[in-house]
Amino acid sequence: MFKRFLIFILAFLLQINSFSQSDFYDTDTVREIRLYFYQSDWDYQLDSFYVVGDNDRILADLTIDGITYDSVGVRYKGFSSVSVNRVKNPFNIKLDYIIDGQDHQGIDKLKLSNVYQDPSFIREVLSYEISRKYMPSSKANFTNLYVNDTLWGLYTNVEAVNKSFLINHFDSKYNAFFKCNPENLNVQIGGSNSNLSNSHGTDSLNYEPYYSIESDYGWKDLYNLIDTLNNFPDSVEQVLNVDRTLWMHAINYSLINFDSYIGYAQNYYLYKDRTKQFNPILWDFNMSFGGFRLTDASQLYFNGFDITQAQQMDPLVHHNLISVSPRPLMSNLFSSERKRKMYLAHIRTIMEENFLNQDYFVRGQFLQNLIDQDVQSDTNKFYSYSDFTSNLTNQVSLVASICPGITQLMDARSNYLSSYSGYSGEPSISSISTSQNINLGDDLWITAEVFDATYARVSYRFGENKRFKNQEMFDDGIHNDGAAGDGVYGCKISNCSNSIDYYFYADNDSSGVFSPVRAAYEYYSYQFGVSSVDLVINEVMANNVSTVSDNSGKFEDWIELYNTTNFPISTNGLFITDTIPNLHKWDLPNHIIAPNSYFIIWADEDGNQGAEHANFKLSNFGEQLILSNSDSSIIDSITYLPQVDDISFARNPNGTGPFSMMTPTFNHNNNTTATEDISISSFTCYPNPFSHKLNIISDEGFFVMDIFGRIILESYHSEKTINTSSWSDGLYFIHLKNDSNTTYKLIKIK
Repeated sequence: MFKRFLIFILAFLLQINSFSQSDFYDTDTVREIRLYFYQSDWDYQLDSFYVVGDNDRILADLTIDGITYDSVGVRYKGFSSVSVNRVKNPFNIKLDYIIDGQDHQGIDKLKLSNVYQDPSFIREVLSYEISRKYMPSSKANFTNLYVNDTLWGLYTNVEAVNKSFLINHFDSKYNAFFKCNPENLNVQIGGSNSNLSNSHGTDSLNYEPYYSIESDYGWKDLYNLIDTLNNFPDSVEQVLNVDRTLWMHAINYSLINFDSYIGYAQNYYLYKDRTKQFNPILWDFNMSFGGFRLTDASQLYFNGFDITQAQQMDPLVHHNLISVSPRPLMSNLFSSERKRKMYLAHIRTIMEENFLNQDYFVRGQFLQNLIDQDVQSDTNKFYSYSDFTSNLTNQVSLVASICPGITQLMDARSNYLSSYSGYSGEPSISSISTSQNINLGDDLWITAEVFDATYARVSYRFGENKRFKNQEMFDDGIHNDGAAGDGVYGCKISNCSNSIDYYFYADNDSSGVFSPVRAAYEYYSYQFGVSSVDLVINEVMANNVSTVSDNSGKFEDWIELYNTTNFPISTNGLFITDTIPNLHKWDLPNHIIAPNSYFIIWADEDGNQGAEHANFKLSNFGEQLILSNSDSSIIDSITYLPQVDDISFARNPNGTGPFSMMTPTFNHNNNTTATEDISISSFTCYPNPFSHKLNIISDEGFFVMDIFGRIILESYHSEKTINTSSWSDGLYFIHLKNDSNTTYKLIKIK
C-alpha cells in the first residue's frame, strides 16, 4: 500500500514539475535534450535511410530537461544540411511514434537544426522572433543535444509546423494543408519548383512532385488556388489571404531570406483556414540574413548575388524585371499598385520596429551571450569560436562562399529600403472613434483623422471564421465625418454583430499606411454583450453513442447554440460552463453565427481538435449549463434531464419552446422530428416520452423492441394500458406487423 502511495506522489510531483515549466520554446532558455538509441549502429542506419530517401525512423529513449520518454522515433531532418560525412546532423524526433498520445507539454515532434551555414548561430532564432510579430510563425530557441550521454552539440530547436501549430494559430487542423517543397529541387534557370504556377497542366496529380500534402484531402483545393492565382488574379482573395502573403514576401525580402519562395520557390507551407482562404506559413530560416544567395536569376544574378547586391536587393524585382521562372504569388499580386503600397508599408513596419532602431542588434548580442559557453563546448560545430563571435557584425569566409555579418548586411539594407521609392510619404491615421451604445443589428459609425490621403478604408469582420471586408471611408461631410475636407474620414458598418474586429488602410500617390501597423495580424475590436433570447442553448446531447461524430470520427457530447435573430451574433467574449461557481470555465472562440443559424460546441475536453471543443464533458445524469457574457451577465441557462443513448434534450418549438426528450436534430431545426405521441389511422400510442405507463390502441398487430433488438412486448388488435415501471430508461421501437418498413421511436424516462 505504501509503495503504491509513493508511486502516486512521485507521479503527481512530476506532473506539477511538467506544468510549472516555462514555455518549452522560450527564446531566452537553452534546453537540454538527450537521445539514447537502442542500436549501437544508429548513425549508420540513419545515414542509410537518408541516402535512399527513406523517411523511416529508428527507436530511442528521449530525455527533455530531466523528463524521460520511451520509444520515440528518430530520423534526420531536412536535405542540404544533412551529410553522411558529418557528425552533427539535424534530427526529427517523433514522441508518439510508438506510444499514442505521448508528448512533452503538448509537443509531439521536435525539429532540431544543426546550425549549418550560420557561423553566428542565431539567424534562425532571431528571424523567427521577428516574423512572429507579423504572421503565424514557429517558436524557436536553443538546446544542447546529447547522444548516448555524449554532447553532440548546440542545436536550434524549432517548433514544427504541424496540426498542433494549426490549432494554435488557425483554431482548426482538418482542412487542406501542404508543405511546399519539391521532391527534387530544380536549381536550373527557369526551374519552377513549388512556385504555384500552372505550368504543370490542369490535372492536380501533376503537382504531386512539387507539393507534399499533409492533410487527408486537398489536391482539388490546391489546384483551385493555382488556377485562380494564374488565370483569375482579380478573384484571388476568395482563395488566398493576400495580406498575409504580402507579409511573407516583406519578411523574406527584408531579411534577405532567399531559401524561400522568393529564391527557389520552396520552404513554406499553405493551410486553408475556416474562411476558405489559403495562408502561407514561413519555414526554415537557417540561412536568412544573406546566408543563401542564389535566385532564379530574375535579376541576372546567374551565379548568385554578393553582399553589396544583397544590401540593395530590389524588393519589387518580380514587378520591375522579368521573372525567368514564373513567380505568380509575387508578380500577379504586385501588378496592383495598391497592393504594392501595402507590401512596402509592411516592409517599413519591419524596418522601423526591428532594424532602424537597432533592436535586432541588441537581441543578437543577447542571444549570442546566452549561448556563448554552449558554442565553446560544441566540438562538432562547423565554424570556429572566433567565427561565432564576429559573424554578428562581420562577414565570415566559408568553404565555397562568404557569410555576411548580420549587422553588416542589415544596417546597409535598412538604409537602402528606407530610401526606396514608395517607402515614405505615407498618410497619417489617428483619433479613431466609434459610435457608442449600439445594439445588435444597429449601424456602427467609425471615424478617424486621416491626413495627406487620397484613399482611406476600414476593413472589418464579425468573427474569425469570416474574411475581412473593405468599406471605403469619406471626408465629404455626409458620413458622420464632420465638415467636408477637415481631414476626418467616416464610414458606416451596417447590421452589426456584437463583436467587430477592424483596422484601417490609407494611401496617397507616394505610399500607404496601416493602423495598427501590424494589421491584419493585429487589429482593433469593438464589443458589447449579447441579450438573453437572442442566443439560446437549443439542444444538448450527453449520451452520443452513434448519432453524429466530430472531425476525428469520435462520438462526443455536444451543445447546440441557436441565433434567434435576423443579425449575425459573434461568440467572441462569451463563456459557457457546467460549473455554477465558475461562469468563465470555457471561453468560446471568435466565431460568427449567421442569422437563424446554429453553432455546435463539442463538450469533450479536447481542445487539440479545434476551437469549438470545450474544456469539459457533459454528465448523462443531467446537470446545469450556463451561457454568459464576459461581465458574467447570464444569456441563457438550462438544466437538462438524465439522457439515454442517442436521445437529445431540445427546445420545441425550435429556439423558443420548452425542452423535451427527442430524436436529435444536430445543427438543424428541432421542429421537424420532435418525439411526440404517435397517432395514425389504425394505431395510437401515448404519452411519448413515457415513464410508468404507456397507452396503446391498435387495430393491427405490433411488437415493441429495446435497443438490443429484444422483443419485450407483442400484441394483436387491442387496447392496452401497459405498466412500464419495470422497463429500463432508454429508447424503444414499435414495429407494426403489417408494415415492416415503419418504425416508431419511444423514450422511457424517469
